[in-house]
Amino acid sequence: MSAIAAFNRLSGRQRIGGQLVASSGTAIDVWDPATEQRIGQVADGTAAEIDQAVAAANSAQRSWRNVNHHRRAELLHEVSRRVMATRPLVAEMLTREMGKPYKESFDEVAWSASALDYYAEIARHENGKVLGSAVDGQFHFTTKDPLGVVVIILPFNYPLCLLCWQAAAALASGNAVIIKPSELTSLTTLQFIAAFDTLPAGLVQVVTGGGGVGKRLVEHSDTHMVAFTGGIETGRIVAETCGRLYKRTLIETSGNDPFIVMPSAPVDIAARGAAFGAFLNCGQVCAAAERFYVHEQVYPEFIDRLVHHTRQVRVGNGLERVDMGPLASKRELTRYLRLLDHAISSGSKVLAGGDRPAHLHKGWFVNPTVLGDVAPDAPIMNDETFGPVAPVSVVKSFDQALVLANRSRYALGATVYTTDLDESMRAVNELEAGMVWVNAPLLDNDAGPFGGRKQSGMGRQLGAEGLDTFRHTKLSMIDHAAKPHDFWWFPYSDTEAFPGGGNV
Repeated sequence: MSAIAAFNRLSGRQRIGGQLVASSGTAIDVWDPATEQRIGQVADGTAAEIDQAVAAANSAQRSWRNVNHHRRAELLHEVSRRVMATRPLVAEMLTREMGKPYKESFDEVAWSASALDYYAEIARHENGKVLGSAVDGQFHFTTKDPLGVVVIILPFNYPLCLLCWQAAAALASGNAVIIKPSELTSLTTLQFIAAFDTLPAGLVQVVTGGGGVGKRLVEHSDTHMVAFTGGIETGRIVAETCGRLYKRTLIETSGNDPFIVMPSAPVDIAARGAAFGAFLNCGQVCAAAERFYVHEQVYPEFIDRLVHHTRQVRVGNGLERVDMGPLASKRELTRYLRLLDHAISSGSKVLAGGDRPAHLHKGWFVNPTVLGDVAPDAPIMNDETFGPVAPVSVVKSFDQALVLANRSRYALGATVYTTDLDESMRAVNELEAGMVWVNAPLLDNDAGPFGGRKQSGMGRQLGAEGLDTFRHTKLSMIDHAAKPHDFWWFPYSDTEAFPGGGNV
């Protein structure tokens, strides 16, 4: 099947109760960000469709929670194999729908399969533990229970990878999931989820649409957890709503990650890492490097090399031989250009880029940009840019760099380039972030937790912590002989009464 045929087949559809069904919701046009051509339509799910999906999820989850962990693992491994079998088609669809280079889309499908395989196995590893008993002869232990129906609300930048980071852990734990993808990547998600068809009907469903769909899923009395990735303001609303409902949440609201370069670093390597960290996926990465603090001793050389590597980035349609595609939507382009124009008009010096590619007459393309001599208090250094720009400030010391890095309201990740062991360990210990990368920007590891602090969110995905995100812990105590607990039951002994009792 071609990508175009798949877009046509999936337009206006939802995946509910194991079936691809036509929706009665309003149609939302889908545009190829590289060509500005309409490639399909996404349905805005109705209240009735949402209720139908929630009912199907609860029904499927009641059976799925009783499936043994070995069988769950077998089924998730089969999903992973099916994901990889559809890799070329899904990768092409993702590139056409949101713009990233085909290589990045192809990689994302593999990362998704890796998360499925990881959680298929780790969920079997530990399902509670035996405690040292507090009473002679008793058995005290904990077990892990699924939460129920998990709502997963996704962004457009990594719609498949983030889906599997969360859905794989949720499913391996015995939950059902309902996915609300971004309107910009819903058609690719519907195709991708076909790989889950070997699981029981209703266990994994996709309801597409706008914010109203997400709101109804979050507020629904029969959903039991919300995993949200997106903007900070919407994340706050989700957290507040779930707080009122005592509903478990995983909230990831992006970041404004610092990138520190010190004199001991190999400057050209640091500059290459900086260009990748700033321009990967057209800068549309929650953990992208968005503010650079470079020591004055190496600033001139670093700027020279960063500008060089920036100018080597090939911009164009992600289906061609390029390194960076367009921004995902016209709205994102408008937002980004407004932010960039404000930074330039406020005095930031454009050293590379700062404009749109002259050779591309269609599409929402921009050139990767380097801004030099940026004041640390400039808005572009303190607000999330979510676009391909590297604003650089000069620092006089490692201490100053740490202070500037930590003063953000965000705290997702942080990168440091140094070969000084003391600076490396201080970075790990003193940077306020969920992840710290020393000479290794933006890497993930299925076995290591991903998440932030401050207003970058709450909770963790990936690793053992990511599994427990989707599980209740239950404490149980058994006295198999049903003995009397005279050590604390009524009647209390006279010897334990207040001295002089009866003479009050």
